[in-house]
Amino acid sequence: MTFTFTALLRLGEIYTHFLMSYVLAGTLHKPTMKAEPGSVVTSGSHMTIWCQGNLDAEICVLHKEGSQKPWGTQTPENPGNKAKFSIPSVTQQHGGQYRCYCYSSAGWSEPSDTLELVLTGIYNIKPRLSSLSSPVVTSGGNITLQCVSWEGYEKLVLTKEDQKFLSSQNTQYIHSIRQWQALFSIDHVTTDHRGTFRCYGYYNHTPQLWSVPSEPLEIHISGEQLNGVSQPNSTVHSGDNVTLLCQSTDQVDTFILSKEGAAHQPQPLKSKFQVQEFQAEFSMSAVTSDISGTYRCYGSQDSSPYLLSHASAPVELTVLGSFGTSSLPPSRPMSTAASEIQDHTVENLIRMGFAAMILTVLGILVFEAWGSQRRAQRAAEK
Repeated sequence: MTFTFTALLRLGEIYTHFLMSYVLAGTLHKPTMKAEPGSVVTSGSHMTIWCQGNLDAEICVLHKEGSQKPWGTQTPENPGNKAKFSIPSVTQQHGGQYRCYCYSSAGWSEPSDTLELVLTGIYNIKPRLSSLSSPVVTSGGNITLQCVSWEGYEKLVLTKEDQKFLSSQNTQYIHSIRQWQALFSIDHVTTDHRGTFRCYGYYNHTPQLWSVPSEPLEIHISGEQLNGVSQPNSTVHSGDNVTLLCQSTDQVDTFILSKEGAAHQPQPLKSKFQVQEFQAEFSMSAVTSDISGTYRCYGSQDSSPYLLSHASAPVELTVLGSFGTSSLPPSRPMSTAASEIQDHTVENLIRMGFAAMILTVLGILVFEAWGSQRRAQRAAEK
């Protein structure tokens, strides 16, 4: 009991000394802070905050903004003279901004840079993230990402590889889609912008408590030119099967097929080395008119999957609509001539039906008139 009381008393003296020294000025270089696995973590998960001070640091203190007491103290450990602060299961009370300070015989250090700890999964309404153009962007180009939500979050934020990427944006209610929206514009994209993006929602009064994440959106940056994508017949009928061939004489681990103007994720496919070149066949079954458009392919290597080659030469794919009103399956479309014959037959049947109906009505009217005349004559004879 005495030991515990003495330890607590000593801690209070150190923290008081720390506060006084901090007010006067830090005499040592500021330590560095790092969060593992990152500063954006899921509620309930395990995480560690590291504070690395000077080599002669004796103790490091972790302070959370708004708290009157230190969040924790640790003795730095070798190698690297790092102090380890473990959180077995993060909760809402852990969200906030942290700094650390280290003490040595020379005095207290300057405060570290602020580390913001954010908890996700607090709110269950998931936003949706998409690209207003294609998620495949040419290096130096621009891209705009759209985050929307049915929930009226006051802020939407974009992350890349689970780290905050851009400043949060105020949401706007869009009446046409009946959702709240925020747009994130990235100008002059570089290879640093490639990767996996997500967006989250939160409220102003709890900026470190975020919603569950959106589905991931992968952004690819294109680079060198590929040989091309080929399709012998680029005009097909609805219901046909189509195969687009992407090929390159340079080494390519994965090919990606992208449709111009499509905001959805492009299709990746592992390459095969055949006939002295790398190839991938993208097959589409029972195509519809929605498939029509301009296609390009890109290549990437496993060492940098989000860094792509330049686009191949484009291929225009046109899907002609179904012919006539035949009940045949899509794999057996009717010819144009047969369709026209069937259309004329239906039109003739409709015309004949109308003519028969008109003749019937006229016959009834004539019969009624004749009957009325006969009845009038009989009445006159009487």
